[in-house]
Amino acid sequence: MARSALDEMSDSGAFNRTPSTFRNFISRVQTSQFPAQPGRYHLYISYACPWASRCLAYVMIKGLEKVISVTVCKSKWERTKESDDHMGWVFPVSSSEEPGAEPDPLNGAKSIRELYELASTNYTGKYTVPVLWDKKLKTIVSNESSEIIRMLNSEFNDMAENAPLDLYPNNLEDVINEVNDWVYDAINNGVYKCGFAKKQGPYEEATIKLYEALDKCEEILGKHRFICGKVPTEADIRLFVTLIRFDEVYAVHFKCNKKLLREYHNLFNYTKDIYQIPGMSSTVNMEHIKSHYYGSHPSINPFGVIPMGPNIDFSSPHNRDRFTP
Repeated sequence: MARSALDEMSDSGAFNRTPSTFRNFISRVQTSQFPAQPGRYHLYISYACPWASRCLAYVMIKGLEKVISVTVCKSKWERTKESDDHMGWVFPVSSSEEPGAEPDPLNGAKSIRELYELASTNYTGKYTVPVLWDKKLKTIVSNESSEIIRMLNSEFNDMAENAPLDLYPNNLEDVINEVNDWVYDAINNGVYKCGFAKKQGPYEEATIKLYEALDKCEEILGKHRFICGKVPTEADIRLFVTLIRFDEVYAVHFKCNKKLLREYHNLFNYTKDIYQIPGMSSTVNMEHIKSHYYGSHPSINPFGVIPMGPNIDFSSPHNRDRFTP
């Protein structure tokens, strides 16, 4: 039974991510089981986790901060229960314990695991973030980030401060879905396949696939400002959360060092462009990101030493606005 990403290994030494379990959907239809209502839902995230960060990104860039409350876990995995050795996401005892992290204000939970156990007494899967929590029914609506961002994109538009922003427009759905498929497999999940591989063969296979996909992105971004064309879409947010971590974490910790993000002219400037979308920079906490990866995977980095660099300034000028809308 996989209870964290480190458990998801095949006999061949390859990393295989298991699917999310809670897959309910919030709807603008008020008669639905989970109707879109201000103040009803709460998002639990970690700045370190790319899947959780893309959900936070939607809250920020859609202007939903007053509609959906957010709590951030501690960056490093810790013991989630005294009765076993599971390591996972935990909450600090006080808001001063780790800057950016805060105690659970709703249930007083000590860990994300406790939220899963509150929602389901017989739950046996992973205890992952993001968790989209229903305050009224006191349960988990969804822990599948790809579906949470779709809800945040459309179902709360009556309350969103930036409702006109549509990151999944009808005319681009097919293109977005196609890009998401290969970006997820080769890049988003691909870096984990590289980093968690326990044998040379699976590592090399994942690395080759990763860099073929990055080269493909570089080529596309030489022709268009965004990965699906002229406007930012869901696919950009999904790609960004991996790119922003690439040189700081994945190049070292996950052995993705064949070529750095900074060596890709288009990809590097593109990452800065997405980072500078209003609201996006607040979703990136590099201290949490580096603390988590280098401190939570002892099988990869047993001493937990955190590299000092490269400390990239993603707020520096980019050249992406040379593309006309």
